Amino acid sequence: MKLLIVEDEAKLADYLRKGLAEEGYVVEVAGNGIDGLHLATEGSHDLIVLDAMLPGIDGLGLLAALRQSKQTPVIMLTARHRVEDRVRGLKAGADDYLVKPFAFSELVARIEVLLRRASGVAPAPDALVLTLGELELDMARRRATRAGQRLDLSAKEFQLLTLLMRRKGEVLSRTEIAEQVWDVNFDHGTNVIDVAIRRLRGKLDLPFDRPLLHTVRGMGYVLEERGP
Repeated sequence: MKLLIVEDEAKLADYLRKGLAEEGYVVEVAGNGIDGLHLATEGSHDLIVLDAMLPGIDGLGLLAALRQSKQTPVIMLTARHRVEDRVRGLKAGADDYLVKPFAFSELVARIEVLLRRASGVAPAPDALVLTLGELELDMARRRATRAGQRLDLSAKEFQLLTLLMRRKGEVLSRTEIAEQVWDVNFDHGTNVIDVAIRRLRGKLDLPFDRPLLHTVRGMGYVLEERGP
């Protein structure tokens, strides 16, 4: 699958390019609206990640020009939080809208959904449910249960658990968790990760006999079943 990123913030563009390449995508990058429009109309891409504020031609102008000839799925990125700004983007032809700052894992999930929709292939039911022993994560319903008991998770805790479930058995560093669940501009000097892990552990493990979320000293955290 080939993606086009049109983003003038070089640090973010490079971060997205590297991250999406690690997810298995072929990625092209344009740093302004003029180059972005040329690549979008002349090239062949499965999906476009498009910043709303661009030099040369802004995102809405690029999208309007693109829609005259192509219906490539487009996810718009913007720092604008107003509902009317999101509505303008969607009416202009965007398929989805993501407000900065955003979690990389959320962008990946939205890309996967749009690509499945574009291909006309519905996800298998099992792909929407992640399990580890008695722990079950229902992606479609945004619901987590353990031993049949529902876990009352915040949106960020759900994202964190989703990452840990998808990478179960792997030790994830604080930096990787921050970049996947928070965003590229995350302040690594804070203890937000430790606080989030502690709160998740309080809901996921403390009410039960055996812990699933483990600390690996000096390395990070891992979600896995261990023997008694």
